[in-house]
Amino acid sequence: MGNRVLPKYYAMIFILLMTACGKMWGGPVMRNSSSSSATVASTASLTPFQPEGFNPGLSATALFTSEQPAQASLPKTLWISPDTPDMLRQLALASGLEQVADPEKASIYLDVSKSSNDQTITWIYALVTPFPTTTDDIELKTIQDAWAGKSSGPFAGRHLWMTASTLAAFSEAWGSPANSSVSIADASQLVESAWANRPAWAIVPFEELDPRWKVLSVNGQSPVHNDFNATAYSLKMNFSLKPAVFPLLSNNRDPNKLTVLAMTGVTALVRATADRMDKNGVLYPGEEIRTVLRSADLTHISNEVSFDPNCPTPDPWTSSLQFCSAPRYIGLLEDIGVDIVELTGNHLLDYGPEPMLTTLDMYDQRGWLHYGGGRNLADARQAIKVINHGNKLAFLGCNPVGPASDWATDMSPGSASCDYKQMKAEIASLRSEGYLPIMTFQYNEYYQSFPTDYEQRDFRSMADAGAIIVSGSQAHMPAAMEFYEGSFIHYGLGNLFFDQMSHLLDNGTIITDTRNVFVDRHIFYDGRYIGTELLTYIIEDYARPRVMTNTERANFLQEIFSATVW
Repeated sequence: MGNRVLPKYYAMIFILLMTACGKMWGGPVMRNSSSSSATVASTASLTPFQPEGFNPGLSATALFTSEQPAQASLPKTLWISPDTPDMLRQLALASGLEQVADPEKASIYLDVSKSSNDQTITWIYALVTPFPTTTDDIELKTIQDAWAGKSSGPFAGRHLWMTASTLAAFSEAWGSPANSSVSIADASQLVESAWANRPAWAIVPFEELDPRWKVLSVNGQSPVHNDFNATAYSLKMNFSLKPAVFPLLSNNRDPNKLTVLAMTGVTALVRATADRMDKNGVLYPGEEIRTVLRSADLTHISNEVSFDPNCPTPDPWTSSLQFCSAPRYIGLLEDIGVDIVELTGNHLLDYGPEPMLTTLDMYDQRGWLHYGGGRNLADARQAIKVINHGNKLAFLGCNPVGPASDWATDMSPGSASCDYKQMKAEIASLRSEGYLPIMTFQYNEYYQSFPTDYEQRDFRSMADAGAIIVSGSQAHMPAAMEFYEGSFIHYGLGNLFFDQMSHLLDNGTIITDTRNVFVDRHIFYDGRYIGTELLTYIIEDYARPRVMTNTERANFLQEIFSATVW
């Protein structure tokens, strides 16, 4: 965040372009298939990801606008307007030209574009707020009214935070802001300043997004969505270089560097859920949630039950906790676009090892990766690696609670028992290879929204080891979340496909929070984790998550946010 260090390859490209006028370069894509880790190459699929070793390098066509004259024809002095974002400023300085503070002494100017005839670069900005905020979307008019001193809406009376360069850029477009409508902070202090003054909102360049921000959509458009339409988006600024003596980036948001990962909680296609699938069709549970899961680049599912060709007809009212699923139910997982299956659940071996081995074969046939469980202990503990749009992600998980009969052994399938020392070493190794590790637990099941001391200790230990996301897949009731040492921890996402419409507590209280559902939509860009969007649903008819109403969502989020000390 703040002043980012200019990547060496940008500087090299500028030097090359300044010293010679040659053909734009771009080498062939090289794929390395020699890794011993589980990695998948998937082409022409719903949510493609590249094999380990995939490195397209820089695409000069995408990075630069056109060929330009050789250095001999370039002027010698450069003036950069105060409204220029830090990243764009650094790219311009990489040209090697002398920068001057006085525009009267410059022969090249980098500034907000003021003519439709300019050769421009489009810079995307994001409207953000501290993460534990229930507001999701703001109208552009509300932002502009606040800028003009006519404050309204959820942030009425609150200053709009930004850096000095962002203020200068938007002042060019909207005029000077009204007194006391804007607060300024350095880029390195902007997140902390906004959090210290909650409720707060801010405008930041896309490249300065931080996971502690919640990105608000503007008139329904969000730059962290992979269906983002820049043409229809309002918080953007065009910059130009005059004269255009060397090329600049086309923009600061490249969709080919963006990865969206959808992570989910408990799936168990059994009892009343299975009964509804038999009566209404296999795809019935996912009909209202399939679109968002299919639209992710990577979709994670934690399926706790094995498929068994001999599975009995489901009984919606059984008191038995011995579970299996009919093989045809896998059609639901196909329909929602599953890529990655977590196998830390504790019902995988309810009908013995053969159904689990059959299930693993079914996953393999579909090209799905699995982790947290496997054909033996080594397979169960092996991290899987995925490269998507250049983002290197790794997944590993374990089951610390058992029962022991569910755990894999050297010779038999099951879930992965937890070896904390081994997992910490694995996470550190993955980080050294440039991967962003994602760790999931099948922890003890608590019907409360706040974590226990033991839970907090174990989840945080994985973040300390270097896991960028730590997530609880065990929770039947959604739980709190926190930012810890640069990592995002979510102690429980709740059920996804399971029939718990209510739960009887030991004290006789009946709770219905088991119907509430989180889908965590994690965003990665250019090798960084940049944020999480919380999607919320409520289960109907023992099987079918639906989108929460605005009131349901606001109440649910406020309940969860209140369970965390931010």
